[in-house]
Amino acid sequence: MNKSNRDLLVMFKQELMTPQAMEHEVSLLHEMLFMVERLDNFVKAHEIIDLNKYKIISQSIAIKNIIRQQKDKPFVFLNNKN
Repeated sequence: MNKSNRDLLVMFKQELMTPQAMEHEVSLLHEMLFMVERLDNFVKAHEIIDLNKYKIISQSIAIKNIIRQQKDKPFVFLNNKN
């Protein structure tokens, strides 16, 4: 797994954790974030609301194409289904 550069502020409830235990917790958190941030999982949890065409787009291929576009269109929103 490729570890990306990210800044994480992790606050632990236990004061007496070894550095190895802290590193293990951070690596587990990184794995979880890596899975959640994948484009396929992101697309499953979102939909596009296009007020220009009065449509709600739920197809994964269309959502991926809209997300990858460099130019944002007015009144086109990314909505989380959760």
